[in-house]
Amino acid sequence: MRHRMVRESGGRPQERNDGGPGPTRLGGQDRFADQEEFSRRTLAALDFPVYGVTAGPARRGEALAAFETCGGELCWVEVQCGDWTSAAGPYVTVRTYRPGAEHVELLPELEDVVEDERDRVYEQLGIDEGDGPGRVRALREWITVDGEPCAVEVHEDRPVAPGGAQPGGAQSAGPVWAGRLRVGGLTVTVCGRGVAPSGVELGGIGDFERYLSGRTDLLSDLASRRARYVPVEERELPPVTGLEAHRELIAQSIAETAAIEAQVRVGRTPRLPRALRGDACAVRWETVVRQQMRLATETREEAAAAVTSMVNHLNRLSQQTHWLIGTSAGEAAVEEVVRYTVFASEVASVPAQRAWEQLWRERPGGGGAAVWEEHQLAEQLWLAAWEQWRARRG
Repeated sequence: MRHRMVRESGGRPQERNDGGPGPTRLGGQDRFADQEEFSRRTLAALDFPVYGVTAGPARRGEALAAFETCGGELCWVEVQCGDWTSAAGPYVTVRTYRPGAEHVELLPELEDVVEDERDRVYEQLGIDEGDGPGRVRALREWITVDGEPCAVEVHEDRPVAPGGAQPGGAQSAGPVWAGRLRVGGLTVTVCGRGVAPSGVELGGIGDFERYLSGRTDLLSDLASRRARYVPVEERELPPVTGLEAHRELIAQSIAETAAIEAQVRVGRTPRLPRALRGDACAVRWETVVRQQMRLATETREEAAAAVTSMVNHLNRLSQQTHWLIGTSAGEAAVEEVVRYTVFASEVASVPAQRAWEQLWRERPGGGGAAVWEEHQLAEQLWLAAWEQWRARRG
């Protein structure tokens, strides 16, 4: 069994109207103390060296970032240092894998390490540095380890926004880079922003106390930021009319599915584009649920279930057919699914709508491809109903 303590996300903070609660309630302090003690006990069982930054512009703000255990053994430990509150940095993370880890499972590609760092900036600071590669360079650099220069291959990515604008606004920095090196039989991955690889000096960590207290400070700061965030369910949102919000949500959801499928096809780690995440997407979902409640005279629970089924219906149809996107038949299908969901209208595709209701209702829990494999016959009947509808349209 794996246990992973991951880097905390702060959401996209927004100001509260009422000033919100204080930075940390007593219960939060107790929770942070418990987490710190758990991390302390876990790290006490370390049986391999862990590296951190010992010199350079990022040598401050040290904190334990994350670790993962498997079968009671630590698989890797990651520490961070620098200014995590600024996309300009300097900021560096160092992840040390236990000996032989590279023979047990595939380590993340350096491109994914860079994207993980961009995800952190988006989730904790609300800064979107753009998706996909910018101006990518593969470099041979030197990082000092225990006083000795060590050669390292570096993947550097400079984000490029349309028109040459800097993604994320004035705070956004230049390149983010990641490199991997071998140190005394260990694999170490380093990622940085606002500091060159040659400006990073690594050394073994003898005492984790400052990293543990640094993580507690980090968690407290992130909790304070989250406390100022107003959940979309509690906000007053602009009113909408008609069914346009439903249509926009469907378009967004299909775009999400297509983006992830494209990444899987080229062998990349599935990662939802940042433009399709975050607060704006949550607001769109909440807007549709409220409109569904109003137009269909449903409770929140009923409306949420109906919208979920609607989105999954058209997502699955986009995956299983070639005609849903970019054709007049596809536009008509979307319109009929929306009208059936909201008004239970006697649309021409009612047989397909009812076949989907049965398929969705009888799906086993857990989701994933296995859901559809176990219900191939029901899915074939549902797809056949759509094809009959399309044939009748001429």
